[in-house]
Amino acid sequence: MIEIKQVSKAFEEIEAVRKISLDIQSQNVFGMLGTNGAGKSTLLRMIAGVLKPDEGEIFIDGIKVWDTPEAKSLCFYISDEQFFYPNATAGDMNKFYSKYYLKFDQSRYMELLKRFGFDSKRKIQTFSKGMKKQLSIILGLCTNVPYLLCDETFDGLDPVMRQGIKSIFVKEMDKRSLTLIIASHNLRELEDICDHIGLLHKGGVLLSRELADLKCNLHKLQCVPAENMGKSFHELFDILKFEQRGRLISMTVRGDKEEILKKMEHLKPVYFEALPLSLEEIFISETEVTGYDIKNLIL
Repeated sequence: MIEIKQVSKAFEEIEAVRKISLDIQSQNVFGMLGTNGAGKSTLLRMIAGVLKPDEGEIFIDGIKVWDTPEAKSLCFYISDEQFFYPNATAGDMNKFYSKYYLKFDQSRYMELLKRFGFDSKRKIQTFSKGMKKQLSIILGLCTNVPYLLCDETFDGLDPVMRQGIKSIFVKEMDKRSLTLIIASHNLRELEDICDHIGLLHKGGVLLSRELADLKCNLHKLQCVPAENMGKSFHELFDILKFEQRGRLISMTVRGDKEEILKKMEHLKPVYFEALPLSLEEIFISETEVTGYDIKNLIL
């Protein structure tokens, strides 16, 4: 488990992270959402022990992260901007990382290089951005650490490779106790893989919820009401969003699905149906309630 307690970090006059408190459960996929500048990368670097918090503390499995090699050995940070030593080859990384991560699986590393079509003797500086990202993911998997910190992991990868990486992550979680923290500015990239979602905005946490809870509590309804309907929808439902085009009404409603459907059936509308909400729609509904327009926050 990763515990983040009242953590702040500033770079001169810029407050990148402000009083953030989060608990990230083990064997989970935590999606960390936010636009560029929301504080995602700074927070990940502090979790990895690369940056020291100005205030607060971070613990991995009860061990304080900063300046503690034992805690740092439990996680692997995949940066958005990849760095490798000049003139290093993919094969050289095998030897380098095995010195720092005692559980590094060298044979699996060479096997994955072949599966991804990499020449172990080719210099990494000749790789494309996407290839460097893939190489970092391979290295992270082969360290066998329990926590993988991924900063814009899918950025720069083609659609086929993105799905392939997600499949590898899922299989890895089935095989061992792996926890994924994936930072992204793209809701659609995380919808099919995350268990828990956290939304960062201007250095703070706007929302942190289990994805299943979010989906169970919000519902999208479309209906054509009967002309002699007694009570209004606003009297019957906890409505977060309401739109009407002609006689067709679309609304996002909070509450128990069975109760909502019973109320709709009792109204005897001309037509109605319950539609699934996308992760983006869920966040728009949740954040608009708190006064934020997520359309301006998330791409």
